[in-house]
Amino acid sequence: MTEVDAINLIREGLIVTLKIAAPILITALIVGLIIGILQTTTSIQEPTISFVPKLIAIFVVIVIFASWMIKVMVTYTLELFLMIEKI
Repeated sequence: MTEVDAINLIREGLIVTLKIAAPILITALIVGLIIGILQTTTSIQEPTISFVPKLIAIFVVIVIFASWMIKVMVTYTLELFLMIEKI
């Protein structure tokens, strides 16, 4: 394995990680912003109020995108095994 192969392997791993994490992080960001705006407008400054809606939204996103996330991970893993097979 050359240095170029190792760099490509790391780059692809980071891209797969970002692909899998993006829906969850974006959902947490959006829900957090919405809850933050609501807390600001109602003058309720309790930090624990935003936790439960974020947790529920993240759980829903994971349930919705689970099959896609697994497909992305399996595809990357198969590519890794094929790369090992070539060596």
